[in-house]
Amino acid sequence: MPAPRATGAHPTARDEARPAPPGPGRHGAVGVAAGAGAMTCVGGSVAVSAVLVRAPMFTAEALRYAAACLILLAAARLTGRRLVMPRGTEWLWLSGIAATGLVLFNVALVVGSRHAEPAVLGVAVACVPPLLAVVGPLLEGSGPRAAGVAAALVVSCGAALVQGFGRADAAGVAWAAVVFGCEAAFTLLAIPVLGRHGPWSVSVHTTWIAAVIFAGIGFVHEGPAAVARLSTRDWLAVAYLAAAVTAASFVMWYSSVRRLGASRAGLLAGLAPVAAAVTGVLLGGPAPRPPVWAGLAVVAAGLALGLRPAQENGPAQEKGPAQENGPAQENGPAQGNGTAAEGKG
Repeated sequence: MPAPRATGAHPTARDEARPAPPGPGRHGAVGVAAGAGAMTCVGGSVAVSAVLVRAPMFTAEALRYAAACLILLAAARLTGRRLVMPRGTEWLWLSGIAATGLVLFNVALVVGSRHAEPAVLGVAVACVPPLLAVVGPLLEGSGPRAAGVAAALVVSCGAALVQGFGRADAAGVAWAAVVFGCEAAFTLLAIPVLGRHGPWSVSVHTTWIAAVIFAGIGFVHEGPAAVARLSTRDWLAVAYLAAAVTAASFVMWYSSVRRLGASRAGLLAGLAPVAAAVTGVLLGGPAPRPPVWAGLAVVAAGLALGLRPAQENGPAQEKGPAQENGPAQENGPAQGNGTAAEGKG
């Protein structure tokens, strides 16, 4: 249960967006565990994603996000989460997350891979934590901390070592920049709406919006018969990506951002390449080379630096914990098909 406020004033939108003060308590530990779980799922999905290389991409992604939305709606009903209807500019933030962090991000990965080696795109993603450490606190109503930025730089360097470096032409570099921007947008654009919507509503709305966009593109470029071209392996991959890498990971990641703040949660993105490397070994791949081991150590050092309990937390952390179950969100009965059902049809 969230701690009661000291005054009777109603929380403002900025108050709701503020993360809870980091520390060794249960609140911070749950945030770290949620973010680490999300990034482990994402990093471990590399082998599964490779199954869909030859599948009709837009159709497969539309099915993935539609299935994820249905899973989230069912889970919300079973667990009593109340889904919130977007209003006003919230539609822009949520649509922005779907259009950039989900649709354009996946397109950039596919098209960029034709011009750049996978490591180049991986390094682009690894460079996101420093941006979150600078811009995230500003959107949350405070300011970046030098220690947080330093820790993010350390984590990014370690993640880059784990990923390795590759070659790319000019177009590949441009697409890597798009990947970088879209990955950052997935977190940053959610900050203004996390306060009222919470992780569940943000995840539901972004997945159905992405499903609609992908379905439209797929209908035009791949045709309605593209579904029939999906093999059994493709369907299994879509099901796993929908359940683990989308539905579960989205809720865990946004829960982490809400509890820790974008700066500290962003550090946990460094675990994605680590999980990918470990998964590769477990699936029979070669043992990591010395640079990968060095990168693992650097990531660990950055996480230790950035997630250690802070004695002085600045203005944003001194005003009390954020309400995990905000005023219009996680208490009360589920909305059933709610607003997401109206949007996805």
